[in-house]
Formats: sequence, structure tokens, C-alpha cells
Amino acid sequence: MDRPEPAHGKARARRLWDRMSKTRRTLTDRLNTVVTGKKAIDPTLLDALEEILLSSDIGVETTVQLIEGLKQRLDQKSLDTPEQVKTILKEEMTSFLDASQDLSPLNLPEKVSRTLHVVMFVGVNGVGKTTTIAKMAYYFRAQGQKVMLAAADTFRAAAIEQLQIWGDRVGAEVISQKRGADPAAVVFDAISAAKARKIDKVFIDTAGRLHTKSNLMEELKKIQRVAGQQLPEAPHQVTLILDATTGQNAIAQAHVFAQSLGVTDIILTKLDGTAKGGIVIGISQKLRIPISFICTGEGLEDFEVFNPREFVEAIFA
Repeated sequence: MDRPEPAHGKARARRLWDRMSKTRRTLTDRLNTVVTGKKAIDPTLLDALEEILLSSDIGVETTVQLIEGLKQRLDQKSLDTPEQVKTILKEEMTSFLDASQDLSPLNLPEKVSRTLHVVMFVGVNGVGKTTTIAKMAYYFRAQGQKVMLAAADTFRAAAIEQLQIWGDRVGAEVISQKRGADPAAVVFDAISAAKARKIDKVFIDTAGRLHTKSNLMEELKKIQRVAGQQLPEAPHQVTLILDATTGQNAIAQAHVFAQSLGVTDIILTKLDGTAKGGIVIGISQKLRIPISFICTGEGLEDFEVFNPREFVEAIFA
């Protein structure tokens, strides 16, 4: 397997800045147009700011909080000129993101004795779930870890085949059964094999048929129970994959999965192809679920740990 060259510091930040161009045009370019040349912050300016934030898919509740924050600063005389607005919005957005990131599984201290770590991936069809699992496997394989993939989306034969192709490509063994098999049985086999072969991480691909929501959630809960029977506290993460291009619909999806399964973190896909990148801020503020990784392209290497400050810088010119 070819190992990815890690992007560091300025290079990583520059790449993210490039990939977030559509969101930046929707948000920052319009902010600049509104505040440039203005001498005072009046109700008309605040209304224009509110409309820009809403159209960037930051969300109603988060937008209201941001606008109310500006009004409070005006009352306290700590905001004087329109030129300060962008700086304050950047500070507030970063603060919103930082607040939820403290709960990220990536920030948890490693146990003294390293044990098998099981991650269950959930999300509706079409969000790029299987591809994202492959990217995450590639990411940890590059760190020298042994990764196994469990093909627990047995509803679609194509899902099993796709995961096998990705597993071969990134150097991760895939455990699967025939189409229509019990997904929990696949997970049982995978964890058993992983323990025997001293695997570091098991990534579980699951079905995403949200149109049969109740049946799907029961299936996913069964997977959780079986994983826990095989390995204490497994799955250690329930990672929800969301498509950033769906905007506010992503928050609705997150609610469904979080209420039923106890989602630990979120991976956002397709951030490079959308003007709705502001959804990241809305998700963090409304759901208080940390974002662990983001996908900013189709390549295996277009996958990186989410950094709140770098993200906010990338959407502001």
C-alpha cells in the first residue's frame, strides 16, 4: 500500500482554504460586500448579516445566537465599526466549534494497555459512507495500525463488493458474508477474527436505509449489542457520516441517529463541493456532537482531522 504524505501546518491549511472556496464565496464575499464602506452598524446591516448567515446553512438557532451576540456587543460599546463584525463572527464561530470538540474521541487519552478499538459507522445511503470508511482505514494504516473492515451492510450486494475493493486497495482485511446475512453475525465474526489476529481497529460498515427507519435502528442496535458481547464497551465509537451538501437536512439526520444510537462523533463529507459548509458550525452548536474528520475531495488523502480554527480561517477571506 502506498503511504500518504501527511499535510502539515501551512500546507494543510492552504489545501483546506482552497477546498472551501464555494462556502467562502457564499459567506465571506457577501459579508465583505455588506460591511465595506459602511460607517455604522444599523438594523439594516444586521438584517443583511442575518440573511447571509442563514443562506450559508449555519442554521436558524445558531444565526440568532450570532446576531444577538453582535447586538450585545453594540450595547456594551465593545463593537464600534462594521469592519469589526467579521473578526467577531470568526471568534464566535471558533468558540462554538471548540466547545463540542472537547468531547471528540480523538481527544480521549489512550489507555495504557492498547486494545482493539471498534468503530461503527452509520448514515443514510448516498453520503459516501463506504468510501469514507476506506479513507479512515487508509489514514490509520499510514500510522502503522492494522485495520479490519466488517461488511455489515448485507442488504446490498454492491455494498459488500465495494468494501472489498476498498479493503484490497488500502491493505485492510474485509470480513463479509453473503447478501442477506445477519449483519450482527458479520460483526461477531469480525471482532472474533480481530482479537485472534491482534488487529488495532475494526471499522463496521452498516446499512443506511432511513426510509425503513425503525427496522434499520433495531438492526443497528442489535449490532451494538453483539459487539458489546464480543468486546467490552464495543463499539467504542458510533461515527455518523453526513453529506455537507444536504445542508439543514444533515442536522435532521443527525437527530435521528443520535437519539437512537448515541452518536459519539461526526465525519462530514463533500465539503469541497458545496457552498453549505456553514452547516459545520450549525451542527456543532445545535447538537453538541464533535466533528472528528472532514472529507475535502475524492482521493484517499482528502481526509483530515477536523481543526476548528483552521476551518473558520478557511471560510473567511
